[in-house]
Amino acid sequence: MKKGLLTFFCGKMGAGKSTEAIRLAQQSKAVLLSEDEWLASLYPRKISSLNDYNEYSNLLKPSIKKLVQSILCAGSDVVMDFPANTLSQRNWFRDIFSEIDAPHNLVYIDLPNELCLEQIGQRRKEQPERAATDTREMFEQVTKYFMAPTPEEGFNIKKITRHAQ
Repeated sequence: MKKGLLTFFCGKMGAGKSTEAIRLAQQSKAVLLSEDEWLASLYPRKISSLNDYNEYSNLLKPSIKKLVQSILCAGSDVVMDFPANTLSQRNWFRDIFSEIDAPHNLVYIDLPNELCLEQIGQRRKEQPERAATDTREMFEQVTKYFMAPTPEEGFNIKKITRHAQ
C-alpha cells in the first residue's frame, strides 16, 4: 500500500507555520496535528517558559510519532504543525518518515524578524490566551536556537519567503 505524505514546518516563531499548516491540510485533505493543541489539551496552563515547553513537548513526542506513522502507513497524508527549527527536532521528523519509508516535505517559511514580531503581536490580539508566551522576549529566546534547514540534511525542502513591506 502507498504510504501517506508527511509535511512539517520550519520557521521562526511568528513566521506563519500554523497558518500554512491549516491551509495545506485543508487543500490536500490531510490529517492535521497541532502541537499547540495537543499540549494545551494534555497539559493545560503548565507551559510558561521555554523549559516547560521542552519538557512537555518531549513527553508528547513518542505517542505522536506512533500515531503519525500509523496514519501514514494507512495511506493518509499528515500535516504536522510541530516545529522543525533545530537539528534535533528535524531528526525526530526524519525518524518518523524514514522508519516506515514514507515520503515527506519540509516547508521552510523564511521571514525577517520584524515581520515575525508583527505577526506575533497580531496573534496576541486574536488569541489573548497566548499573551503570556507570545512576547518579544520569548521570540528572542527561541530564535537563539533556530537553525534554517540546509540541503546537506537531505530533506525535500519547499521554501516560502516573504519580506516586510
